[in-house]
Amino acid sequence: MATVTESTGPPAHLNPREADPKRWAALAVIAVAQLMVVLDASIVTIALPSAQKSLHISTDNRQWMVTAYTLAFGGLLLLGGRIADYVGRKRMFIVGLLGFAGASALGGAAINAPMLFGARALQGAMAALLAPAALSLITVTFTEVKERATAFGVYGAIAGGGAAIGLIMGGVLTQYASWRWCLYVNVPIAIVTALVAVPIVRESKAHGNTNYDIPGAVTVSAGLVSLVYGFTQAAQNSWTAVSTLSYLGAAVVLLTAFVVIELRTKNPLLPMRVVLDRTRGGSFLSSLMVGSGLMGMFLFLTYYFQENLGYSALKTGFAFLPFSAGIILAAGASSKIIPRTGPKPVMVAGFSAAALGMLWLTQIGAHTTFVAHVLPAEILISIGMGLAFVPMSSTALFGVPSHDAGVASATLNTTQQIGGSLGTALLNTVFASTTAAYLATRIGTPAVREAAQIHGYAVGFAIGAVFLAIAALSAGLLIKAKREDVAELDTLALVPA
Repeated sequence: MATVTESTGPPAHLNPREADPKRWAALAVIAVAQLMVVLDASIVTIALPSAQKSLHISTDNRQWMVTAYTLAFGGLLLLGGRIADYVGRKRMFIVGLLGFAGASALGGAAINAPMLFGARALQGAMAALLAPAALSLITVTFTEVKERATAFGVYGAIAGGGAAIGLIMGGVLTQYASWRWCLYVNVPIAIVTALVAVPIVRESKAHGNTNYDIPGAVTVSAGLVSLVYGFTQAAQNSWTAVSTLSYLGAAVVLLTAFVVIELRTKNPLLPMRVVLDRTRGGSFLSSLMVGSGLMGMFLFLTYYFQENLGYSALKTGFAFLPFSAGIILAAGASSKIIPRTGPKPVMVAGFSAAALGMLWLTQIGAHTTFVAHVLPAEILISIGMGLAFVPMSSTALFGVPSHDAGVASATLNTTQQIGGSLGTALLNTVFASTTAAYLATRIGTPAVREAAQIHGYAVGFAIGAVFLAIAALSAGLLIKAKREDVAELDTLALVPA
């Protein structure tokens, strides 16, 4: 990867070594933008049942409201970071904000499913510009170590709590306004944030080799879309249908081409040396599996709460709060345990606990209660995830050269987004196929249709548990970082994507 130099572009009257006097105001602006990106992934989850009914979206295709966003976000994140570095981080931050506002307005005004899915994909593309620009701006704005740690602490708190805020906001807006306001709400926030950023946030950019790996970005994005569309075709037709096999085959070809391009290009989007290290590779694989298992859980529980237990959208949002609280509390405990045990035991224990919690969810039924069946599973999964997230984030940067730290951190985020996309698409396909097979041999009374839904959820949760078990296995077999490496990992963990 080419060596680059920083240009922070301070005003003429300001010594480049002096702290930016507007840095804390800039942090507030960046924090609002990041909160919008984080909560947008969860806010639409609560609105999904209402949007599906309003636009007559089929069960096979409903997952595109989630996967269109996460696929575009994850597939373009590395390219977005590179563009922000060389075109200008402030410039791309503002472009991303305004683009996000436009895409949100388009989605809120959607008159059919394709228009909604396209708007969600555009939101994801804008988030892929916005998120890495925001992280990089924190790095160049806060040059003093303690202040930078504080800034990243604020940023991390938003990343952890944003999902919970999104769940509550999604419930409030869906119940008291419309599911469309879960998208419209971004418009004023993004526009005002962009306007405030103009005089407050300082421009910065990197200089050096500004070539962009466009072929890599195109092949990986097209390959992932083809893979997800193949899963959708499997739900509509079958796994052996020509259309299904065609899309899955195209995905294999495109993703293979991506790897070949990355190995041969001089300025790759994803240097293979970053992912081929044993410890980092184990962390990335765990991240991919976690994203695959958890997004499906949120999708199924949302429908279970609203369609089977009769919860309102707002009550559904509150029903997910124990999950967010468990992650935050367990993450705090994890940071104190790791220096004594090393990262591997904590990751294995955390992922294993989460897998057991997912298996617990397979026991839900039409007449089971939230307190007896869902809440204990939520708590177990959240504690497991909270324990595992901290060492997973650190080991993703284990032994990485300083010039690769940014791309390694971005790759961790990318694997979570892509895992969420693929997991949601696959599990929704399994749900649709399993439900149809259940109904094919029974008379379709209301009680039988409800039982078919519950059966589909249970199978989806079981596969989600398998994904989390694979995450535990990859951590146990591949992670080699030990207790004495923790200090190095903590230092590297402060390096943003």
